[in-house]
Amino acid sequence: MSLRYYIFLKDVLVLALTSFGGPQAHMAMMFKMLVDKRRYISEKELIELNALCQILPGPTSTQTITALGYKIGGPNLAYLTLLVWITPAATIMTLAGLGISYLQQNNISLNFLKFIQPMAVGFVAYAAYMISSKVVNTKLAVGLMVVSAIIGYFYNSPWVYPLLLIGGGVITAFRFKQHPQEKGQKLQIQWANFVLYVGVLVTAAVLGGATSLLPIRLFENFYRNGSLVFGGGQVLIPLMYTEFVDFKKYLTAEEFLSGFAMVQALPGPVFAYCSYIGSLAMRGYGIPGQLLGSFVATVGIFLPGTFLIFFVIRFWDGLKKFRVVRASLEGVSAVSSGMVVAAAIMLYHPIDNTILNFGLVVTTFCLLMFTKVPPPVLILTGLIMGFVFG
Repeated sequence: MSLRYYIFLKDVLVLALTSFGGPQAHMAMMFKMLVDKRRYISEKELIELNALCQILPGPTSTQTITALGYKIGGPNLAYLTLLVWITPAATIMTLAGLGISYLQQNNISLNFLKFIQPMAVGFVAYAAYMISSKVVNTKLAVGLMVVSAIIGYFYNSPWVYPLLLIGGGVITAFRFKQHPQEKGQKLQIQWANFVLYVGVLVTAAVLGGATSLLPIRLFENFYRNGSLVFGGGQVLIPLMYTEFVDFKKYLTAEEFLSGFAMVQALPGPVFAYCSYIGSLAMRGYGIPGQLLGSFVATVGIFLPGTFLIFFVIRFWDGLKKFRVVRASLEGVSAVSSGMVVAAAIMLYHPIDNTILNFGLVVTTFCLLMFTKVPPPVLILTGLIMGFVFG
């Protein structure tokens, strides 16, 4: 491996340890380090890569930096880039899951987490506002957002969300004539990575059903969810909550909210939250089981987006010229924002509806909205308050 590749991976590690604030903040730091400082790629190329990742399911910033690794050094560097990017946050969230389990097994109160749970709802509410303000720009998009929020709230089955996403994309695809036509080119599609993507999904589903082994079922659950999430980590939250808290009861609402709050205080991908969920889902099997649960959850959530970016990047320049593709993105984005709105409401229900808790939700939202206080500072403040006043 050339010296240039080692330098690139070192830069990715620096980003993984310092990129707080979600996909938008990640992109800002990528521009600063990878474009302005190192010139691995042009600004236009990075913007186009990010646009590609936004129309694919999966973690946007993770796919963007993986795709960049692919452009620089091919598949091998891309996989190394993915590992370096996700490992720090995934490791910390795995340890958080082990820590929560240890405290519970030894009957140590988790009351010190009581303030960061309503704060997590404030984070989700802010994410809903930010996503909707960026992608909901037409009356149809507003309608799709409202309808998807209502349906997602009242019918929170694991299968409702993918149907809503597909439906939203189909509805706005019919408006393709509103988009300017570009001269297209014949697509040269290499199907190997797509076949691999589908093959893993089908194999995991068949093995999970045949064996009923929890690690295999967990891998299938996270792989499926990773195949359905458009719009980044915040959109993942309603899917995770519905399937693993409401439906399968692998963890409590309080544990879920505490973990989500913790991941807000970490650099790197929000999808690393799944390492925590996987760990708690297998707490009945001891520490080895929890480590296995964390591993299969992490691999499951990140793998589909990786397969898809490897598949699409080869013919992206031709695909983005199709108006139907650009038009369907409007509906997918609107539905995604509606799902996050529904998640903010659902996540508040398990919390005691007191003036203090409601005030913490509103205060967190306002601090994120009107100040530049970093999210890690907010979460650490909440934890300190929990230790002092818990």
